[in-house]
Amino acid sequence: QVHLVESGGGLVQAGGSLRLSCAASGRTISSYTMGWFRQAPGKEREFVAAISASGLSAQYADSVKGRFTISRNNAENTVYLQMNYLEPEDTAVYHCAAVPLPYYHVTYYSPGSYSDWGQGTQVTVSS
Repeated sequence: QVHLVESGGGLVQAGGSLRLSCAASGRTISSYTMGWFRQAPGKEREFVAAISASGLSAQYADSVKGRFTISRNNAENTVYLQMNYLEPEDTAVYHCAAVPLPYYHVTYYSPGSYSDWGQGTQVTVSS
C-alpha cells in the first residue's frame, strides 16, 4: 500500500493558477498509474486527469482539457497537477489516487480502478 499526501490547494480568484502536489511514501510509484479526482459538495467524485507510469501518456476530463496538466517525477515519488485559468466550477476537494497496474489495464476515469487514495486538498475559486 502506498501513502499519498496532497498539498498546494487554496483560495484563488477566477483566472488564476494553482499547482497541486501528491507526495507518495511507503512504496515507489514508478510502476503505478496515477490519477487526480475531485469532489464538490453534494456531488460524486469525478475524474480530472490520469498519467501512465512512464509519464508519456495522459488523459483529461473534457472540462479541464487545455487548462490542467498532469505530470510526475518518479525520482521524487511525486505527481503534480498544474491548474491554469481556474473557474469557480473547479471548486472542490482534489484527491490523488494510485494503482499498481499499467495504464492500458486501468479504466483510468473510474474511481473504482484505484487502490490507494489521499485525503485531499481543498481548492476554492472565487468569481
